[in-house]
Amino acid sequence: QEQLVESGGGSVQAGGSLRLSCAASRVAYSRACVAWFRQAPGKEREGVASVNTGFERPKYADSVRGRFTISQDNAQNTVYLEMNSLKPEDTGTYYCAAVEWLGAAGCPFSLEYNVWGQGTQVTVSS
Repeated sequence: QEQLVESGGGSVQAGGSLRLSCAASRVAYSRACVAWFRQAPGKEREGVASVNTGFERPKYADSVRGRFTISQDNAQNTVYLEMNSLKPEDTGTYYCAAVEWLGAAGCPFSLEYNVWGQGTQVTVSS
């Protein structure tokens, strides 16, 4: 069964950094959309960053552009989310998700991502 495993969450002060990892056990990242979503208590889940792994084409939510970087290591079948200049409003549970994607365009957050990880908690204190 396909599986994604997130890691790297934790608690940091505002202005700090964290790097999240999303490792796939069977999903082939070589031609896929992989996205990071987050959900804060009482709020809807929102897309944070995505990447078209076949063309290394990233996409970011306005709220994180310039602070977060999504990257991939196809050899390790892992996608990373480097988060810098963290703010308290970045607090939430972060999930990675994937779906096979053969196109060249960027990956919308609205895609039907069909493989999800269990989530990792990120807490940013002021």
